[in-house]
Formats: sequence, C-alpha cells, structure tokens
Amino acid sequence: MQELAVRSELDFNSETYKDAYSRINAIVIEGEQEAYENYIDMGELLPGDKDELIRLSKMENRHKKGFQACGKNLKVTPDMDYAERFFSQLHGNFQTAKAEGKIVTCLLIQSLIIEAFAIAAYNIYIPVADPFARKITENVVKDEYSHLNFGEVWLKENFEASKAELEQANKENLPIVWQMLNEVEDDAEILGMEKEALVEDFMISYGEALGNIGFSTREIMKMSAHGLAAV
Repeated sequence: MQELAVRSELDFNSETYKDAYSRINAIVIEGEQEAYENYIDMGELLPGDKDELIRLSKMENRHKKGFQACGKNLKVTPDMDYAERFFSQLHGNFQTAKAEGKIVTCLLIQSLIIEAFAIAAYNIYIPVADPFARKITENVVKDEYSHLNFGEVWLKENFEASKAELEQANKENLPIVWQMLNEVEDDAEILGMEKEALVEDFMISYGEALGNIGFSTREIMKMSAHGLAAV
C-alpha cells in the first residue's frame, strides 16, 4: 500500500520531476556508457576473457539505449555534461589503473563498485518508476547481477594475489561512491528514491560481492567503513 501511495504522489510530467529526471537519466546513461568502455578496456588486460568481456560490453550498450528511450518517453533531454562530471573521478581512477595494468583495481571499480551502485539505484527506482521505465529497468537489473558475478568469479580465483590491491583500491574508490550518493540525494528524492535505501542496497550488494570473493565479515566491515563518515 505504501508503495502505491508513493507512486500516486509522483507527477511524471511536472517540471520539477522532469528537471530532476534530466540528471538522473543522464547518470544511468553515462554509467552504462562507462561500463561499455570499461569492459572493452578490460578485454585488453585479460585477453583470455576478451570474448566474455565484449559480450558484457554489448549488454551495457543495449542498456544505455533502453535508458535513452526512457528519457524520450518523458520528453526529457538528459544532462550529459552533468553526468560526465558525476563519473569523472571513478573514470579517471579506472583509466589510471588501466594504464598501469592494474586489472584488479579495474575490476573493483567496474565489476564491483559501479555494478553494485547500479543495482542499488535500479532496485530502489523500480517501485517508483513510470510504467515504461519500470519495464526496461527490471530487465536491465537482471543483467547487472551477471556482470557483478564476472568480477566476483575472477577475483575469487585470484584472491590471495589480489587481496592487497583490492584493499587499496577500495580505500581509494569507495569514498567517491559516498560523495556521488550525497550529490544525487535531492534529485533522487524528487523521483521517490530515498538516500538511506540507496546506501543500504549498495552496502548489501557490495558487501556480498566482497564476501563471495573471500573477505571475512570483519574485513568487509572494515572495508565498507571507508568514507562512510561523508554519508
């Protein structure tokens, strides 16, 4: 009942909603574009997995087109300049890691952080989305779990050799996620998405991924705390 009540209060055609949507929609489009490029880049660092990574990149490109259609459906022009700035720190860190051949850091940024961030955002958005966007987002979120899984499987198989770099990459990149969540809070609220729910869903997805790779509960709690003071 509460979900229906929230949805009925949202006016998808109001100027306030469309203004916020222009930035949120741009963020998901840019996020999928970043993912598309990142998986192609990782294919160069992991030639043995290149075919699978190209397959994942093509899925991300399809997702991007789906979210572009969501904006068109509401007659909203996504603010792509804003979205590029929004992802600029993670983008820069990924490119630096790629240039240094640090595949573990690349996997943490894309396959764990960005995918867990996307899963959280989509899960919280689906109940409050307009009917057209809900259908597209439900299909996208199923794919995102398989993308998260690629990073988990590779890192689990290479856990001991990757552990120190994973901890360092987490320390450098997780605080950026909290900044991103803070920045998007007001726009997300206009779309019916609560920041606390976004944080909680992200923490669950990210923590589960770290656990599946091989970190202990104590280590996960310590890693998850990085940058939390900013939330």
